[in-house]
Amino acid sequence: MNATEHEAHRLDAADPGHRHLFHVPPADGGRYPDSAYLAGNSLGLQPKATRDELLADLDAWSRLGVEGHLEADRPWLPYHALLTGPAARLVGARPTETVVMNSLTVNLHLLMVSFYRPVGERSRIVIEDSAFPSDSYAVRSQARFHGLDPDTTVVRLRPRDGEENLRTEDVTAFLAAEGHTVALVLLGGVNYLTGELLDIPAITAAGRAAGAVVGWDLAHAAGNVPLSLHDWDVDFAAWCSYKYLNSGPGALAGIFVHERHHGDAALPRFEGWWSTAEATRFEMTPVSRPPATVEAWQISNPPIFAMGPVRTSLELFDSVGMTALRERSLRLTGYLQRLLDEVTADRPLTVVTPRDPQRRGCQLSVRIGAGRANELTKRLRHEHGVIADAREPDVIRFAPVPLYSTYHDCWRVADALAATVEAAS
Repeated sequence: MNATEHEAHRLDAADPGHRHLFHVPPADGGRYPDSAYLAGNSLGLQPKATRDELLADLDAWSRLGVEGHLEADRPWLPYHALLTGPAARLVGARPTETVVMNSLTVNLHLLMVSFYRPVGERSRIVIEDSAFPSDSYAVRSQARFHGLDPDTTVVRLRPRDGEENLRTEDVTAFLAAEGHTVALVLLGGVNYLTGELLDIPAITAAGRAAGAVVGWDLAHAAGNVPLSLHDWDVDFAAWCSYKYLNSGPGALAGIFVHERHHGDAALPRFEGWWSTAEATRFEMTPVSRPPATVEAWQISNPPIFAMGPVRTSLELFDSVGMTALRERSLRLTGYLQRLLDEVTADRPLTVVTPRDPQRRGCQLSVRIGAGRANELTKRLRHEHGVIADAREPDVIRFAPVPLYSTYHDCWRVADALAATVEAAS
């Protein structure tokens, strides 16, 4: 490569991130002590603050027992409210529109109970063809639950022939032409496979103009790109917290419901203890009195030890700010793009992520001509200390996360990918 290791170190000195705040796994191969970790789009690294913060919550349990609900330094009864403000700021929402609860697909189902209401010919659900499988399973099962045929109810939008990514104009054109048959648009804000950032405001506007409800799966968008869900008029959204939000494997997820839906008695919802208003919760009455906020969609009391890591991570995002992270992300991902341009030239490799920085997050996906994504990813790790993520049969995903990835990580990725492909050919 023309780019040198010295240049990567120079860029890191001029544009440092926050790597010192995270635990970086040791390298399993190669000549460097730490891994070049570019798999934060699958599981984010552990913030160093998480352990002590979690132990403090555990200590409260050991000292106080049940009285910790009200007497802990961070009382458990209102604990979830500690996450509300940072989560709302992260996704561009009002605090009354955002709550952290459950897991992503559970939340999608709870939201679709309210927002997927097929009536007559307006019954279709629109997703992208390359949606994450759990989203496909969820919407198909919702169609079956309503007595509909998922093969005809679920519409899977595909890129044009010979292209890798959806065009906004094709999505909006479909909604203009077929929107009268669409009950729900549910797309991924950032596509898990290609890393494409969809035009959330434009597609939301087109879907709502067609009379459909528009929801977003933000698993790969939250903590990756700036979001303005309230101002974009999104109906609802859900996201996980274990990828870019660094809250640990299987971490609690979050939801957004636009305030125009709050207090709407016509919307069906599943309810539980935490669905009723906090002020009257301990009156123990048999009929729920839900608040006119997103908290009406809660069901169970929150798991405190699962909320702690999410709170710690959200505080970190609140401190650094998504604007600064996005600016560094553009620089860091742009640098990796330039390196991959050199590596992919004259090799059976293709970057399938949009080249336009405004149409992607921090992920760059590389299609391997030989179709051996798992094999090459293992070699990257064990021979070069590079941790990336394979999606069979032929895509390797690299995510230079602006919080903790470095320019030197990117240089190592490109250098290792070139060497690994050459050795495998």
